[in-house]
Amino acid sequence: MAPLAKVLVVFALAVFTSALTSPHISHNIHQHRALALQKPTAEPSHPVSAVRRKRSLNKRCSAQPSSNGNGTAAATTTATVTPSAAPVNVAPNPATSDTSSSPSPTPAVQENNAPTPTPTPTPTPTPTPTPTPTTTSAAAAATSATSDSSSYPSFMTGTQSGQGTFYETGLGACGITNTDTQLIAAVSWELFDSYPGYDGVNPNTNPVCGKQITASYQGKSTTITVTDRCTGCATTDLDFSPSAFSDLANESLGRIDITWVWS
Repeated sequence: MAPLAKVLVVFALAVFTSALTSPHISHNIHQHRALALQKPTAEPSHPVSAVRRKRSLNKRCSAQPSSNGNGTAAATTTATVTPSAAPVNVAPNPATSDTSSSPSPTPAVQENNAPTPTPTPTPTPTPTPTPTPTTTSAAAAATSATSDSSSYPSFMTGTQSGQGTFYETGLGACGITNTDTQLIAAVSWELFDSYPGYDGVNPNTNPVCGKQITASYQGKSTTITVTDRCTGCATTDLDFSPSAFSDLANESLGRIDITWVWS
């Protein structure tokens, strides 16, 4: 704290000495305030620089006379310092662009012209197409049926001709046991083995089993069910049960010429 105290003492002495050497500062304080009040008032629209008072270095206060022996102090004469009026610097008006006074551009008014109505085109009547006769479709169906039938063996379509015989019935190739009174027949081995859909392995599953045939002889006819396979018959021959053969002819004939179709 000793250094700090020394610094404060030195500073106080410096201030005291300065006050003694400049006594006019305390004597002219009222004049300084009057000068401050006499500063020109700046106009609102123009900035005015502050007036600075220059100290006159040549006019110092006169030294006070020493007091006489009677203890009466001489009157202190203070020189009145007339302040020199500093020129007032008035800044020029800043160039301001009067944007508010400039007329705003008037927007172009778009004319809302109603569009000219386009005339509605008159629709051209579309001629009604003439229906195509169905003879072509029928012909195509017939052709398709013909092509399908042509893929089958000849004994599958149309009227077949052959010879008719009869035999003693029993367990047939289709796995069915029949009697002589039933209207059944056996087809030829060739027709049985080549019938469409037969795999040649199990005769009981041959698609021809259960099919019906209508046979005719001299104006008589009978309808039988296929249940067997005839090994001694030609392709279109039929081997009937005794009852079925009797519907067509007398058993004494033994063999007759017949025609037949799939029922």
